[in-house]
Amino acid sequence: MKPTTFLPLLLVGAALATPAAAQTARTVIHAGHLLAEPGKPVKGPSTIVVEGGKIVSVTDGHQPADPGATLIDLKDKYVLPGLIDSHVHLTSDAGGLAGQLEEVTLSPAAQAFNAEVNGMKTLRAGFTTVRNLGDGDGATLALRDAILAGKVQGPRIVDAGASISGSAGHMDGSLGYRDELRPFFAGAGNTCNGADDCRRAVRLQIGRGADVIKFASTGGVNSRIGAGLGKQMFDDEAQAIVDTAHLFGKKVAVHAHGADGIRLALAAGADSIEHGTIFDEATIAAWAKSKTYYVPTLSTVNGYKERIAANAAAYEPDVLAKIQWRIGITGKSLEALVPRGVRIAFGTDAGVSKHGRNADEFELLVQHGMTPVEALKAATVNAADLLGLSDQIGTIAPGKSADIIAVASDPIADVTVLKKVDFVMARGSVVE
Repeated sequence: MKPTTFLPLLLVGAALATPAAAQTARTVIHAGHLLAEPGKPVKGPSTIVVEGGKIVSVTDGHQPADPGATLIDLKDKYVLPGLIDSHVHLTSDAGGLAGQLEEVTLSPAAQAFNAEVNGMKTLRAGFTTVRNLGDGDGATLALRDAILAGKVQGPRIVDAGASISGSAGHMDGSLGYRDELRPFFAGAGNTCNGADDCRRAVRLQIGRGADVIKFASTGGVNSRIGAGLGKQMFDDEAQAIVDTAHLFGKKVAVHAHGADGIRLALAAGADSIEHGTIFDEATIAAWAKSKTYYVPTLSTVNGYKERIAANAAAYEPDVLAKIQWRIGITGKSLEALVPRGVRIAFGTDAGVSKHGRNADEFELLVQHGMTPVEALKAATVNAADLLGLSDQIGTIAPGKSADIIAVASDPIADVTVLKKVDFVMARGSVVE
């Protein structure tokens, strides 16, 4: 990350060593251009005052700093809210056979260290909040709590615990293993059969501390099952999952590729649909009438292409065939849904794509039908709404969490500038 001028430097150094101290000190930020709320006009020179991890005030012009306050000079930068990635998997950067090997060789403790490293890559890339959609061993639940307690630095994590599916569905961890090994992988309790059992699976994740519930209504690209990408859950099972989650005040994200599985999720009242690659007019019409967000995860294709280029045998042949299909169809759903007014929230599926490269998604969103303003709004205002955190994040305003980033030039003119973030503040602490 490019160094930025901070005054006094000794105070900043102490704050980085002790995040709690950083949150109690007063910090004054001089911004050259301010995108306080993406979707609204950019402001000129502005002053942001931060104290106690919160934004205290936002005023026009460069106001003098109070005696003893830390002054951060971003007069030559475009300043905007911390970005939000609504779909990540922090515990791994591996895929294909390498990812499957990790599942049987890495302990939960090792996965937790991976999650911390990948979380910092994500944070340094300007993403101050993530929604982690799947971790069977609880590593990210533990990391979430450690970050909240100030023990380690990292992005704010909204965590789903273990993703749910029917037995033999996309989230069945026993797929691809020998028969005598499958009971071990099926023992996580995240698979269910029948409505009552699916209620149990949801309650299990809520009891573990999950913030959000994720389930798969269809097959998946990466899973070792030849049943295709269509619906793999009965209507009453999906409805039981959504109703139970909502009963506990938890939102629901649904992995869905096939149109029948998308319509199932919409009918059940899902809060977001992830991937959403196959559709027809009936699906588009139903989606446009709903309030369900679409999280496109276009960046998966980058991860696939890079792994295949490095190792042609990185994926089993049955998975590789689905990957080639996914590469060819990526973006078509977004092109169809944006003109129909479907709400879009930014999400990459990082873990399939590379952590720290989350901003690559902006370029793909714009290539497939969104304006730069819409893409930036998807990663701030919209994503905050999807996560139920609009009162805390998504804009730069008094009372909000001091999640602030800066880039060298106007991201509305060129979204690719978001691939190189020059300054990151998370909950009042400067990130190095």
